[in-house]
Amino acid sequence: MTNALLFVATVLVWGTTWIGIRMQVGPVPVPVSVMYRFGLAAAILLAALALSGRLRWPAGRHHPFLVLQALCLFSLNFLCFYAAAGLIPSGLVSVIFSLATIFNAMNARIFFAERITARVALAAVLGAAGVGLLFARDLAGAADPAALHGIGLAVMGTLFFSLGNMVSRRNSAAGVPLMSGNAWSMGYGALILLALVAVTGTPVVAPPDGRYLAALVYLAVFASVIGFTTYLMMVARMGTSRAAYATVLFPVIALTISTLFEGYRWHWTGFAGLALALAGNLVLFARPAGWRRPR
Repeated sequence: MTNALLFVATVLVWGTTWIGIRMQVGPVPVPVSVMYRFGLAAAILLAALALSGRLRWPAGRHHPFLVLQALCLFSLNFLCFYAAAGLIPSGLVSVIFSLATIFNAMNARIFFAERITARVALAAVLGAAGVGLLFARDLAGAADPAALHGIGLAVMGTLFFSLGNMVSRRNSAAGVPLMSGNAWSMGYGALILLALVAVTGTPVVAPPDGRYLAALVYLAVFASVIGFTTYLMMVARMGTSRAAYATVLFPVIALTISTLFEGYRWHWTGFAGLALALAGNLVLFARPAGWRRPR
């Protein structure tokens, strides 16, 4: 699959994730919902790989890093995102999540000594400004304590996501097969959440209705199995900074869904934000004449 197809698939799948998360927020406690999601995703991915003969057991030295990946990508970050979605609009959570471009560039510099190029910096600034304008009115109204708490949780979840990107990049570079690594890491994530539920005495509530079940299946199959596979393939191929730019376009998808199903009304800030986000996308991926990717 080409990088362009990976990018489009990730944007389309993860751009619709936020409304699914919103549909799961309610009578089922957050840790239980996240446990259901990654338990189902791990079971599906492990079974599919085993049946196709592609399931591999990574060497023992890799498993601590798979557990660390599980903590950052398949448990702690989503505990933050689900909790945030109960306090602020899902579109606003997606806006904050787009800061992953900035976090990834900073963390790649810290952990891999990767130079932050002017191209990446400009794209990140344009993208962040664009998504900020897309939801400027929501941001302006987020002054009450609950909303600020939600914003803080979403930022923390994004930071965990970025750190998980760094661990995944290490695992790919160390030769851990991407699909098998994801499958075992999702399984570890579900076990971590199960332990958290047991230790905290969180009640295990059964899925309450068909709406919740539909959101669970979508989030497990599409957002988790497919979305994380395509995204982490981009991380391995393109680097963390370029791959994370997909997150900048998620709010565009969320905004489109809101327009169609939630009655979102366009404002000049929305059009300006969309233009800036797309401009940042062009800056990052367009190749001017004579430009060659640095080696």
